[in-house]
Amino acid sequence: MAAPRNTAPRIPSTARKALGRLSLPERTFVADALRTETVGGVLLLIAAVAALIWANIPALRHSYESVSHFHFGPDTLGLNLSVAHWAADGLLAVFFFVAGIELKRELVAGDLRDPRAAALPVVSALCGMAVPALVYTLTNLTGHGSTQGWAVPTATDIAFALAVLAVIGTSLPSALRAFLLTLAVVDDLFAILIIAIFFTDRISFPALGGAVAGLVIFWLLLRRGVRGWYVYVPLAVVIWALMYNSGVHATVAGVAMGLMLRCTTREGEEHSPGEHIEHLVRPLSAGLAVPLFALFSAGVSISGGALGDVFTKPETLGVVLGLVVGKTVGIFGGTWLTARFTRASLSEDLAWADVFAVAALAGIGFTVSLLIGELAFEGDAVLTDEVKAAVLVGSLIAALCATVLLKIRNARYRGLCEDEERDEDRDGIPDIYEQDDPAYHLRMAKIYENKAAQHRRIAAEKAVAARHGLQEVPGGAGEEDGRPA
Repeated sequence: MAAPRNTAPRIPSTARKALGRLSLPERTFVADALRTETVGGVLLLIAAVAALIWANIPALRHSYESVSHFHFGPDTLGLNLSVAHWAADGLLAVFFFVAGIELKRELVAGDLRDPRAAALPVVSALCGMAVPALVYTLTNLTGHGSTQGWAVPTATDIAFALAVLAVIGTSLPSALRAFLLTLAVVDDLFAILIIAIFFTDRISFPALGGAVAGLVIFWLLLRRGVRGWYVYVPLAVVIWALMYNSGVHATVAGVAMGLMLRCTTREGEEHSPGEHIEHLVRPLSAGLAVPLFALFSAGVSISGGALGDVFTKPETLGVVLGLVVGKTVGIFGGTWLTARFTRASLSEDLAWADVFAVAALAGIGFTVSLLIGELAFEGDAVLTDEVKAAVLVGSLIAALCATVLLKIRNARYRGLCEDEERDEDRDGIPDIYEQDDPAYHLRMAKIYENKAAQHRRIAAEKAVAARHGLQEVPGGAGEEDGRPA
């Protein structure tokens, strides 16, 4: 006898939303992180402009070069470095330390812990690095230039991008801002891998072994719950110095230590150690380390002829096209392909034009692009400065394009932000996150009942006042010269 056939209707699975609304804890974290990055981005812009002015005013140019090339540090430890070198290798280690913590938090407590949610920013970031590298390589193969700088246009500068957002006043929804932040975090990780793999020409195994041993000690201390900055800061400096002397770029040490911090909370903890340290170090990174690096890296000579050369030499043209075209096409294409093949639909609040605008904004490559430019063309001071000028020009063009695209949709963004911020019951939680909470609707019903009672009272008072007015007007209200109006 055949088993009865199941005739129950199939319930379609809910389609996953790409770039949908963030959870409330994630939204709070992103808002705090972006607030600091935005301030740091404004300082970064100021530092970059100051560097360009300092390096291009004839009376000040010599002093800029003198300060940048001034050496200090213990020579016996191999650390007698120039100011510019200290900024690139020392201060940026702090920046990458914060990037390592951000990545660890995303992997264990943020959106990247879900493989389906992680696929979108990871694939988009990879495409956003591969396509600019391809654009640069094709441009230089066609123009018979050097392919050494293929990695220069692969990086996105989140602080610079957010500074542009702050300047143009765009109320970008939190989902798009989080997408941009996650893109930059993944971008930073792969950028440091590129630096470690492709720009390490010599390795001192004793120094590298010492750095690895220091990282193991760092990890063991964290595992045992040892606390105190006076323990970790000296150890971090030793690890950084050993990593620098090993030949591997010293910023790798910063990322490694950031990834070792615990970013999950335990019983009785309000914040994880990683979040706590990131909260302390991020202002130092965004407000001091990155702006100082920009001050001593962005000071290139700018003239009409130099700007013209940016669009004629294959190396510099490849950087500009990589940032403006490659980044936009790569990130937008990666996002669309991921959504297409994972059957994820774009959030109904957004349009693909919004993703395209954010992809264009990600073409702002500054901090890491300048660093890779110095490493790629080390020994050729002229070409290094030309590539730096190309990074500045490409970033400026990308910023202008993104500004135009974002301004077109700015009214829509303002509406979305108002919806995200609205808190009519004034409980400190945006109403949009409480739609499924019965207690919220009960509070709102009480608020509306109070408003209705207030309006009824006002209406009754007006009716009484109107009746009194009719009795006091001689000849009847509405009459004029004894005749009805």
